[in-house]
Amino acid sequence: MRTYRKFGAIMALAIMMVITAACGNSGDSTKTNNGSTTTTTNAQNTNNNNSSSDKKITLGFAQVGAESGWRTANTKSIQESAEAAGFELKFSDAQQKQENQIKAIRSYIQQKVDVIAFSPVVESGWDTVLKEAKDANIPVILVDRAVDSKDESLYLSFIGSDFVEEGRKAGRWLVEQFQDASETINIVELQGTTGSAPANDRKAGFEEIIKENANLQVIASQTGDFTRAKGKEVMQAFLKAHKDIDVLYAHNDDMALGAIQAIEAAGLKPGEDIIIISVDAVKDGMIAASEGKINFIVECNPMLGPQLMEMVKDVVDGVEIPRRVATEEATFTSEEALEALPTRAY
Repeated sequence: MRTYRKFGAIMALAIMMVITAACGNSGDSTKTNNGSTTTTTNAQNTNNNNSSSDKKITLGFAQVGAESGWRTANTKSIQESAEAAGFELKFSDAQQKQENQIKAIRSYIQQKVDVIAFSPVVESGWDTVLKEAKDANIPVILVDRAVDSKDESLYLSFIGSDFVEEGRKAGRWLVEQFQDASETINIVELQGTTGSAPANDRKAGFEEIIKENANLQVIASQTGDFTRAKGKEVMQAFLKAHKDIDVLYAHNDDMALGAIQAIEAAGLKPGEDIIIISVDAVKDGMIAASEGKINFIVECNPMLGPQLMEMVKDVVDGVEIPRRVATEEATFTSEEALEALPTRAY
């Protein structure tokens, strides 16, 4: 009898252990961001099997630089959000050089961070270093800018704006303003950093829309490298080469602000003598718009920190994440900028 009782007790204990193990294994969960419908990627924490609640998450972030007010706001958002989330943030400023970003990413790989995120300064030339991160089982998230790679397995997700749509918004407003024009409208364009996703896409989206009106003609287009100083320098050259500029399309506010200085120095009134369209809607740009110096701004939201930290936590926890997370953004006329400015966060 003792033998049977002992055997029965052992069996009961074994059954309870199996039940307990089954209850503790709830399987994979799926999460979407803000209700968006996107393709999802199974984000596994490949460095260890612990959830984010078991350890302090280390995030390596390679920033483009500090070339504009937008970038400064973006950096601040990332740093403050990482601190609020309790993450250890390893941050680098690439000073707008791809080689510096690649060096930073390799440093993060050597340090065995949990997740790498970066805003690529240009679209191409990333496959080798991203393959190194993949081989080290470190997931990569793209922030603000995308990469041009045929191997999409090299990164998990992209958080940021639809730059093509930003260009389209700028183009639609311009087409509407000059829908009844019977003569040529001369446009000059200040492009962003050559080869960068926002420069390529904002140009493409703008051109796609304005070709609907044969009177809208881009007579000069040159990079201003997203900086105020370069925007002023290139606009000065435009004004010397062309005496009949009607419209300036700038790929960001800082270049537009530099161009405004050049326009005023030439004795012209920005927003009147030359219509100005810009992208970003940072505070300095919104102030210029509220003063009538910029006629139309397409917003590009730099406050990506909270979304990034939420995604990093999900990646570490093995939660499925959206392949693409687009930010919601508005547009502003001069009147709308004046109304929005008092409550503007950036």
